[in-house]
Amino acid sequence: MNRPTLLRMMLVTLTMAGCAADDGDPFSLGCRSDSDCEGDAVCFIDGCGDPGRNIIVEVVPNPKGGLYAQDFPVNELRSQQNIELFDSATVQGQVSVTSTMDPVPSGYSAPVTLRMTGESLLIPGVVRRYESTLTPTNGIYTLPVGSGRYNVTLTAANPELPPVSSTRDVQPGRAVTLDFVLPALADLVRLSGKVERPNKQPLGAQMEAQALDGELRPLSQRVLVAESGEFTLSLPPSALLLSTVVVQVTPTSAEALVPQKQFTVNPRQALQGSLSLGDYGAPVTYRGRVLGLDGKPVPQATVYLQGKVGGGGQFRSRKVLTDVNGFFELVTLPSAADSTMTLHALPPPGSPAGFTLKSVSVPRDTTTQGPDVVCGDRMKVRGTLRMPSGSLWAAGVTVVAEPIDAVDGWPEPSSSVEAARPTDDMGRFELALDPGQYRFDFIPTEDLPRVSRIVTVRPGGDGVLADGSMELAPFTLSNGRRITGLVSFVGEKRNLPAAPYASIRFFRVVNVEGKPSALLLTQTLTDQNGTYSTTVPTR
Repeated sequence: MNRPTLLRMMLVTLTMAGCAADDGDPFSLGCRSDSDCEGDAVCFIDGCGDPGRNIIVEVVPNPKGGLYAQDFPVNELRSQQNIELFDSATVQGQVSVTSTMDPVPSGYSAPVTLRMTGESLLIPGVVRRYESTLTPTNGIYTLPVGSGRYNVTLTAANPELPPVSSTRDVQPGRAVTLDFVLPALADLVRLSGKVERPNKQPLGAQMEAQALDGELRPLSQRVLVAESGEFTLSLPPSALLLSTVVVQVTPTSAEALVPQKQFTVNPRQALQGSLSLGDYGAPVTYRGRVLGLDGKPVPQATVYLQGKVGGGGQFRSRKVLTDVNGFFELVTLPSAADSTMTLHALPPPGSPAGFTLKSVSVPRDTTTQGPDVVCGDRMKVRGTLRMPSGSLWAAGVTVVAEPIDAVDGWPEPSSSVEAARPTDDMGRFELALDPGQYRFDFIPTEDLPRVSRIVTVRPGGDGVLADGSMELAPFTLSNGRRITGLVSFVGEKRNLPAAPYASIRFFRVVNVEGKPSALLLTQTLTDQNGTYSTTVPTR
């Protein structure tokens, strides 16, 4: 059996309660403390490993000065770990316009917006985003960015010009060339139409329209729909090669009581007739109450409705909070005759009540009193932490559960949860969690490194007791060693002082369920002289 397959088997339903092989759990990692590992290895989230290897360092020197994230692999982490930064990485190139009448490109010198979304090349899951509005000089532009793998979209300030997209990898200190070619206005495919409601009723809100391809990628910019309902979209000439495109009509305000709707059209033909939003009905008031399993009200729960409405569109109400008695009132559109809407009820952090979805019918009445929404209890997850010696309990440790994935039958948890208080004198902690897969981060106050473990919270899963709670086996923290160093520049910026107040994060790249993941080991800042000191795990 190869290693990736073995890792997937070991991590399918991993909980801390199953970290030791002698517990009989077939999905164990084989370690729950460093003493379970051989030699100088440390018990990491993916099992025993060398604490000085598989390390990636992220440094963000000075974003205000155009010096963004740079990532560096560390083959062997030393006690004195100096870091040399490169010059700014940039994306640069030319924005030009070509036409069928004049194929020779000419520089485009009007305002454009560049949006770059992606993630680090070396640190899985670390997201990078950059956006800048600029005016190319004779078509030439330069944009400093961090290293990473990006989807890049250029959108002209002229709303008639469709967006242009590409992909690029950016290495630290490198200049990457990325040219954009915009179509001439005369070559654009014009798609005009009219949005209407039955019986010539007014739309009821300001709307915008946009053309999308079959994978819902933009083919045009968003344009405002006139009060008359008319709009014109400008698509690239390549749109004529598509059999169909999607025209999406959306209210410009999230507060609007109008649905979003998509229409499939032929880009080679004029739109036949109007695009009807259908009879989605008049706004109604929906009232209800959120309770816990104990019958007590759940105050400050976030509630909203979402789903299909009359005419085939989709609608999502604005979010409201329940009052001290668990009551809520929101304004929504009625549900479609052949469908229901989904009511989302998310109790606040610290509440014993858990996230609940409920299918409800919203009739076309002025006011509807919905049934009570009874939330199941969040699972109480308890555990204890030991000091590296293994003989003492670890008190004062902050415990944070960071959601990383969903479990079958449940949506992915929406936010991290921190234990209401640090571990007590006996090293105990408790969190109330919705079902999901979490990364538990243990952050000591002493000069010890943070450590993490994957915990899957599933009703009826491994480690669940008769009362529905989950008891995790005791876990032992790692020893720490101090890493110090100087962050300085090479290249054209080598004459600059060492990088002051730079952000530094050390990651260990691991496999979780066969997928590359990044485990944050430590984070710190350099001082005014560019030096830093931090603690990482060791035996």
